[in-house]
Amino acid sequence: MDRSLNVQRHADKPAVMMVVGVNGVGKTTTVGKLARVLVAEDKDVLLGAADTFRAAAAEQLATWGQRVGVPTVKSDIDGADPASVAYEAVKAGINQEVDVVMIDTAGRLQNKVGLMDELGKVKRVIEKLAEVDEVLLVLDATTGQNGLNQARVFSEVVNITGIVLTKLDGTAKGGIVVAIQKSLGVPVKLIGLGEGADDLAPFEAEGFVDALLN
Repeated sequence: MDRSLNVQRHADKPAVMMVVGVNGVGKTTTVGKLARVLVAEDKDVLLGAADTFRAAAAEQLATWGQRVGVPTVKSDIDGADPASVAYEAVKAGINQEVDVVMIDTAGRLQNKVGLMDELGKVKRVIEKLAEVDEVLLVLDATTGQNGLNQARVFSEVVNITGIVLTKLDGTAKGGIVVAIQKSLGVPVKLIGLGEGADDLAPFEAEGFVDALLN
């Protein structure tokens, strides 16, 4: 996996990763795929289902967890407080001495101020227990200018450390990511190439540029 990802356990706490983005871009699938990669690298991983506003999100994440053999912390209450679930996930990760805790977050409309405030709250609550090492913004490669707008809004709320570009298996070339990287100075770290568990790859700039030009 891309060595630019900060997934090294600290002396007494796990590395913590938040995955953010609007609904429909493939956040939960990305968390599942990345968990599979990390497990293959002999890391102990725990998932946190903090997307409590989409009924199927927690179950989808738990299914991924079962598939790759890692536990998932989720609430049995519909519409539970996302920050509370994230807190419990990180707390469990510390107690179980795992290497990496990955938090899947809600992706409701990014222009709703209250909802973005919720995302900021999730990060603040996690930081009461442990440092957030990575905040990955998942973007759909088929998104045009709207992707840049999304990136700007999310970057104002949480300090984005990297971008995951999904759905590059179709006709989309993801050229918008060039504008995003130029505007925000945030590196593209991973690309999603399909729906399969292994369809996640490190971003390689040269190959990406070749694909764009071709």
